[in-house]
Amino acid sequence: MVGWANYFCQGPVSKPYRIVTQHACKRLRRWLCRKHKVQTGNAITRYPDNILYRELGLVRLRLCDRNVPWAKT
Repeated sequence: MVGWANYFCQGPVSKPYRIVTQHACKRLRRWLCRKHKVQTGNAITRYPDNILYRELGLVRLRLCDRNVPWAKT
């Protein structure tokens, strides 16, 4: 996801980054529920955001000044 974000970082990207991050969370939760044979109805309580980001290493896409094409480093 980081490579994708760096490649497509053109203009205002905060809303698309948020959408992609939410979709990745949803898909990862769905996959974890299928893997552990748990119903998807309680996926958010079983796999909260802090587990996805801290323990499993999911990347949260954020807009950084160094990624903006017009920002100077």
